[in-house]
Amino acid sequence: MIALLILLGIAILTYGFALARATIAARAAPKLEALLLGMVVNFLDTFGIGSFAQTTAWMKFRKMVPDRLIPPTMIAGLTPPAMVESIIFLILLGVRVDPVLLFGGAMATFAGGIVGAPLVVRARAWIVQMTVAIGLTIAGIVFILSILGKLPPGGTASGLPIGLTVIAIAASFIFGLLANFGVGNYAPTLAMLSLMGMDPHYCFPIMASGASLMGAGSSIRFIRVPEIDLRIVIGLTLGGIPAVLVAALIVKKMDVDMLRYVITLVVFYTAVVMARAALKGYREERGERAAALVGAS
Repeated sequence: MIALLILLGIAILTYGFALARATIAARAAPKLEALLLGMVVNFLDTFGIGSFAQTTAWMKFRKMVPDRLIPPTMIAGLTPPAMVESIIFLILLGVRVDPVLLFGGAMATFAGGIVGAPLVVRARAWIVQMTVAIGLTIAGIVFILSILGKLPPGGTASGLPIGLTVIAIAASFIFGLLANFGVGNYAPTLAMLSLMGMDPHYCFPIMASGASLMGAGSSIRFIRVPEIDLRIVIGLTLGGIPAVLVAALIVKKMDVDMLRYVITLVVFYTAVVMARAALKGYREERGERAAALVGAS
């Protein structure tokens, strides 16, 4: 845990300095709409619901930035609250988590994000998204069966046997890789570790730390892009940090059974979001193929 706190501290200082310098140089003041958006999506993010899908949908609906700038703007603005979130969960809950699983899972997510970045341009994102949607749907069904007493509920452990630990770390690498395709690592990590028998509370330090480290390096590059609207970036950041502080305390005190219900809703919600994104990607790809055939004829 100490090693992760040191790494996160370095990442926070590095990115915080870079963001502050860029904001001052541009004389950018936070936009009110971005502040409010940051509050809402980061509050939900702290419960494991994720923030990318909601932020993307709102930015597209309001046309806050051009479509091609949504991912870099979103990641640059939402990374600082995620960093604060990870620090809070590490301090409140990380000391109770198996250190091998905690450090291994977080670093595997980070490594997967680095490896997956160049794959985005070659892979068909909609296939990845649909695969994740199907997997999460199955996990959600298992959760419901557990709640109804048809399967053992589990969810009391702070660590896993060595075999499951290795599987969890390997899966975290895959979740980090998938994050490059717009698939957040929160819902898959929550589902996997909870079904393996962990207390849902102890999943949060693992997934938040990995997501924070993964976003730090990318964000430093993104804020240097001339077209990025730093007013939106700083708005998402300043709105999100206090929301994370409030929500993290609620998660810590939440009853385990209630948290399982929340996780089940999160899993199904994410599955629906991924399925819709996959279907949209498939239709767009089919339309591009049809246009290419017409052009060739």
